Amino acid sequence: MSTHSPDPTATSKPKLTRDEQIKADSQYLAGEIAQELADESPSFGTETLKLLKFHGTYQQDDRDQRSVLRKQGKEKAFSMMVRCRIPGGRLTARQFLAHLDICDLLGNSTMKITTRQTIQLHGVVRRDLQQTIRKINAIGLSTLAACGDVNRNVMCCPRKQNDPVHRELQRLADALAVSLAPQTSAYHELWVTDVQTGERMFASHTPSDPSGDESDGGAEATSNVEPLYGPTYLPRKFKCGIALPADNCIDIYTQDLGFLAVVRDGRVIGYNVLVGGGMGTTPSQKKTYPAVAKRLAFCTAEQAVDVAKAVLIVQRDNGDRSDRKVARMKYLVDRWGIETFRQHVQRLLNFPLGDCTEDDVQDVDDHMGWQAQDDGLFSYGLSIENGRVKDQAAKQLKTGLREIVNYLGTEVRLAGNQSLIFCDIRTDQRQRIAEILVANGIRPTEEVSMARRYAMACVALPSCGLAITEAERRLPRLIDDLERELARLGLCAKRFTIRMTGCPNGCARPYVADIGLVGKAVDRYTIYVGGTLLGTRLAFSYRDMVAASDLVPQLVQLFTAYKHHASDGESLGDFCNRFGDGLAAIVDDTAAGPTVDGPTSI
Repeated sequence: MSTHSPDPTATSKPKLTRDEQIKADSQYLAGEIAQELADESPSFGTETLKLLKFHGTYQQDDRDQRSVLRKQGKEKAFSMMVRCRIPGGRLTARQFLAHLDICDLLGNSTMKITTRQTIQLHGVVRRDLQQTIRKINAIGLSTLAACGDVNRNVMCCPRKQNDPVHRELQRLADALAVSLAPQTSAYHELWVTDVQTGERMFASHTPSDPSGDESDGGAEATSNVEPLYGPTYLPRKFKCGIALPADNCIDIYTQDLGFLAVVRDGRVIGYNVLVGGGMGTTPSQKKTYPAVAKRLAFCTAEQAVDVAKAVLIVQRDNGDRSDRKVARMKYLVDRWGIETFRQHVQRLLNFPLGDCTEDDVQDVDDHMGWQAQDDGLFSYGLSIENGRVKDQAAKQLKTGLREIVNYLGTEVRLAGNQSLIFCDIRTDQRQRIAEILVANGIRPTEEVSMARRYAMACVALPSCGLAITEAERRLPRLIDDLERELARLGLCAKRFTIRMTGCPNGCARPYVADIGLVGKAVDRYTIYVGGTLLGTRLAFSYRDMVAASDLVPQLVQLFTAYKHHASDGESLGDFCNRFGDGLAAIVDDTAAGPTVDGPTSI
C-alpha cells in the first residue's frame, strides 16, 4: 500500500499552528537539539522540548522544591524523564539489570514501571541525558517514539507461553513496533553516534531491526525521510495494543488502535480491529472527553500491519491539526462515524476488510502470582505497587529484584498493571525466590490484597508538570485505610479496579475502572464509578470535588451500599452502572438508614 495515497475528500490544509510548524521545521526531529545539548543551560528551550518528546524524554522539575527555590531566587530543579520503548514489555535479564544500574548511576535511584509496559527513569539531569540514552541503546533498546506525536509503545499480553496463539501476538507486537516506528536518522545522529568521530558507537535497537542486532536498515532508515509519517508526523499521540478475548490485560478498548485476537482451533486466524479509544480529557472544555474504542472490521493476521498503517494514515491526513485538545483519533472517529472511517481505511488497502466476528472481551488475567508455562517451567508475577521500584528502610525492592534477576538470568516481562513477571523458573528455584522476597521485606503477591493488586496510579507529584494533586504517593495510604473497611464489610475477596491520577489526562486509565479517582483541584478529586474490570465501559462522574481526606469515607459508603443492594455475583462496576444517576441516592439512603443484612453472596 502507498503510505502517501491522497485522500480524495481531504480539504485544503489550514495555516500551521505553532506545534505543527515546529515539527515541519525540525528537519525530521533534529531541530536545535544538538546545539542545546552542547551548552550549559540547566533547561531546554520550548521548541526543543517539544521535539525531545519524540526522542523519548520530557523535561520536568521537582515541584516539592519550587517554593523554596523561588524564595531563594533560584531556578527550578530541572531534570529529565527518559522513557524506553519495549514492545509487549519483554526484556532480557541483562536489559532489566541495566535499567537498575542506569537509575542508580544517572537517575534518582528509582525507576517506574508504567501502565504501557515500559520503564521510565526519573531525575536524569541535562548533562547526563545523552549518556543515559546511549546506555539504553547499548543494551539493544531504544527511547525513540516512546513519547511524541507518533505510535508509542505497543502493548501486548505479557503471559509467557510458547503456543501458537501467544507466539502470534508477540510476532504482531514486534511487527507493529517496527512498521509504525519513525525512520528519521536524527535519533541515531544525536544519541547513538559518536559526535566527534561520526561513527556508530554500538549496535542498537533500530526501527528496522527488532532483534537488537545492528543493521544498516537500508536507505529509508538512514535518511531524513519519513515514508509513513511525513514531515509533521501525527496530529497527536497514537497508542495501540493486542489482546485476547479471555484476557484483556492491556485495556484494549482504551487504545487508539486495538487488535483483538480471533482464535479458532488453537490458532489466531485474524483480529477484530478496534479504533478510537483514548482517556485524556479537559473537564472545563466539553469538546473533550474520554472514549472507548469502536469495533471497525476483521482482518487476517497477515493483513494486520497493513491495516495498522492505513488507520494511522487516515488519522495523519484527517486528524485535527488546528487544536491539539481534539486531535486524538477518537474525535475523528466520532466526527465521521465508524462507517465513514472504515471507508477511508478501506480505500488505502488492496484487500477487502471483513466484518468483526462475535468475539469480544470476556475476562482479564493480571498474570500475578505463580503461573505454569507450557514448557514445564513457571512464571511468577510480582505485584509492584504503582510500578515504583526503589529501596526503602523496611522494603529493599530494588535490591531484591536485582538479586532475583541475577539468580534466574531469564526473561523479565512488564505487565500493563505496572507490575512485572519473572519467566522460565524451574520448580527447584521457587523456594529461593520466596526466600529473597522475605529477606528484602518484599510482600509476595499472594499476600497482596485484591484492592491493592488491581490498583494503579500515575506518577503525578512531584515530577509531572501536569499534575494538579497527588496520585502515586497518596494511593498506597488510601488503600491501607480501605483494606480495613473492606475486611469489616467482608468484601476482601472481590476483584475491582481502583485507579488514581493527579490530573484528568488519565494516564492510569481511570475512566474505564470500577473506581476512578481523578485530580480536579489541589487535594480534591472527582470520583468516577461504573467502569468494569474488563475495561470495556466508561465510568461516570459520581462525586465531584471530593477532598482527599473524604475519599475513603465516600468509598466506604459506596461499598456498604454495594454489599446490601448488589445482586448475586454482580460486580462493583455493574452495580454502579445499573443504578446510574440514582446511585448517589441509594448510597445516601443506605448510609442514613439502619444496617440490614445484605445478600449472602455478591
